[in-house]
Amino acid sequence: MTGPVAAGLTGRLDLEELERAVADGSIETVVTALPDLYGRLVGKRINARFFLEEIAGHGMHVCDYLLACDMEMDPTPGYAFTSWKSGYGDLRAAPDLGTLRVATWQDRTAVVLCDSFDGQDELIAVAPRTILQRQLERVAKLGYSAKTGSELEFFLFDDTYREARDRAYRDLRTSGDYVEDYHILSSTFAEPILGEIRRQVDSSAIPVEFSKGEWGPGQHEINLRYAPALEMADRHVIYKLAAKEIAAAAGASITFMAKWHQAHAGNSLHIHVSLWDEDDRPVFGPGEAVQGERLAGTPVDATPVFRGFLGGLLAHTRELALFFAPTFNSYKRYRAGTFAPTAIAWSYDNRTAGLRVVGSGPSLRVESRIPGADANPYLAYAALLAAGLDGIERNLDPGAAFEGDVYAAEGLPQIPRSMEEAIAELEGSRFARDAFGDFVIDHYLHFARTELAAIHAQVSDAERVRYFERV
Repeated sequence: MTGPVAAGLTGRLDLEELERAVADGSIETVVTALPDLYGRLVGKRINARFFLEEIAGHGMHVCDYLLACDMEMDPTPGYAFTSWKSGYGDLRAAPDLGTLRVATWQDRTAVVLCDSFDGQDELIAVAPRTILQRQLERVAKLGYSAKTGSELEFFLFDDTYREARDRAYRDLRTSGDYVEDYHILSSTFAEPILGEIRRQVDSSAIPVEFSKGEWGPGQHEINLRYAPALEMADRHVIYKLAAKEIAAAAGASITFMAKWHQAHAGNSLHIHVSLWDEDDRPVFGPGEAVQGERLAGTPVDATPVFRGFLGGLLAHTRELALFFAPTFNSYKRYRAGTFAPTAIAWSYDNRTAGLRVVGSGPSLRVESRIPGADANPYLAYAALLAAGLDGIERNLDPGAAFEGDVYAAEGLPQIPRSMEEAIAELEGSRFARDAFGDFVIDHYLHFARTELAAIHAQVSDAERVRYFERV
C-alpha cells in the first residue's frame, strides 16, 4: 500500500502540512469540490503542487451551470441565476481551507470543499453552502450556535454500479437476504466493506460512532459524530462520496435513494439538532445557566428556547418539505408502519413521530425523522434552523407531546404525499420567502419543477406491467 495511510498521514491538514505532504510524495492530488443543488460534490482533481501555487489562495473557476443543472448535467432553462442568454459564465470556487483533509480511501489524495462567489466577489445566494451559512448567521445573532448530527441509511448491493446500470437497476442482489436490524451476524457478512468505510472515513477527520444493520435486507447505517452544523454538512457529503467510492472499489454498490424498492424500507436521514450558547453550553435542556420546566407529556425538563424551537418545527415543516424530500422518489418513503413518518407531530422517544424528542438535560435535542437519505444536508439543516428560529423569536408553543401510535392518529397535519404537493406548499409560503429570500425560493422551486417534469416524461416498468396487455 502506497497511499497516505501507509505513510501515516491522516485527518485534517493545514497548508504547511499539505506542503510537506506534497514534498514527500504523500499527497499528489487535491479533490477541490463544491456541493451542487442535489448535494453531490462537483469540481476538479487538481495536481497538488498546482493547488498550492495557484488554487489555495485564489480559488478555481467552474461553469456556473453547476448550480443550475439537473441530475443528467443538462443546462436547465428558466433560471434567473444563469442561462444560455447570459452565456453560462464562470463562478469562483474558493477553497475553505478549514475543510482540507486527507481522503485516506483514495491514493495520495486530499479533499477540500469550496464556497461559491460571483463576479462581484459576493457569495452566491443559491449555493447550498451559502444557504446554510446565512441561517447560521441568524443563529449567531441570537447568541447561539447550532450542532447537528446525520444518521444516514443506505442499501448495499453485491452488484457493481456498471452491472446495475446494464440491467436497468432490475434484479439487483442486496448484500443481505433478510431484515438485519441490529443483527451482528448478518452485518458481519458486509463487514469487509462496512469496516473499510468506517476506518477510512474516520481516518479522514470524519469521526464515526458506529455502524449497524437496518430494517431491510442489505440495509445499513453508519453514524457520524455530531458537530457544528456547517462542519456536519461537509462531513455528510464527503462521507457519502467516500462510501460509494469504497463500495465501488470492492466491486459493490450503495444507494441512498429514499425508496429504492417498493417491498423494502426507505432510506432515512435522521437529523439531530441542538443549540448552544456562546460558552459552548447546550441550551435546550436545563443546566447551570438556565432553568427549565417540565416538557408536557414527557419525563424531562426543557428551556423556553427548546419549546420555541420545537414549536417552529411543527409550524413550518410542511411548507419546507421540499428541502427534506427533494425528489419524486422521496415521497414514496412515507408509508405507515415502515419507521418513516407520515404525520407532523412531536413525541418523546417515539419512532412513529416525525419529530422525535430524545435525551435529557444537556443532551436534550430534536431528531427530525422526516428527511430522506436523498436530501441535501445543507438545505435540510438550513430549513430546520429557519423554522426553529422563527419559533424562538415568536415563542411558539409546541403543546403537549403526542402519546401513542402517530400512524393511527387522526387530525394531525400530514407530510406532503407528493412532490407536487410539496412544491405548492413552498410556493405559497410567506415564511420561507422571508427566511431565505424570493431569489433562493424561486430557484429551488424551478429546480423541483424541472426534476418533476423529467420523471413525468418517463414511462416506467410499473406502467408497462399494469397496462401493456390489459387496457
